[in-house]
Amino acid sequence: MTEEKTSNVNDKIAGSVDENVLDTENSSGNLSDELNEILIEDENTPSADETISELEAKVNEWQDKYIRISAEFDNYRKRTLKEKSDLLKYGSEDALKSLIPVIDDFERGLKSIDQAQDMNSVKEGMLLIYNKFREYLNQRSIKEIEALNLDFNVDVHEAITKIPVEDKSLSGKIVDVVEKGYYLHDKVIRFSKVVIAE
Repeated sequence: MTEEKTSNVNDKIAGSVDENVLDTENSSGNLSDELNEILIEDENTPSADETISELEAKVNEWQDKYIRISAEFDNYRKRTLKEKSDLLKYGSEDALKSLIPVIDDFERGLKSIDQAQDMNSVKEGMLLIYNKFREYLNQRSIKEIEALNLDFNVDVHEAITKIPVEDKSLSGKIVDVVEKGYYLHDKVIRFSKVVIAE
């Protein structure tokens, strides 16, 4: 037994002895019963070595869980970083694949220009390619910003210059579009570069 247990047993015995001394009639029978109970209780309580072993086992179990969770999180972080970099690298793949047929049409049109006898057929071919490309932009929710003959709007237009006009009703309106602007859904992805009348 350890010193602590021995001390506890001695204290319990001393307490029992004090109580039993007062009770002189049953002192011998009660004292031995109580001593037996105290010794049985001490045998059932775990020793300090057993308690330390249990605590060490729990600590090892929690350390193992922590290491596993840490490794899983590290793998998750690496996987999401790779997915993000792939998304940035290949995110435009779909859009660009749809542009390839337009480039093919341009190349065919350029080859046929040298052999073309009729310029109207060349213009019609270029117009077909242009319309095909416009349709592609519409499918991708890219819309042109209306500007000509409208009031100047700083949210969607960028003024390049102002020119004086005789008609005062045109003052503050857009009289020329140097470069068209475009929306992607409701977001301006390029402002219209315009000339304003004053």
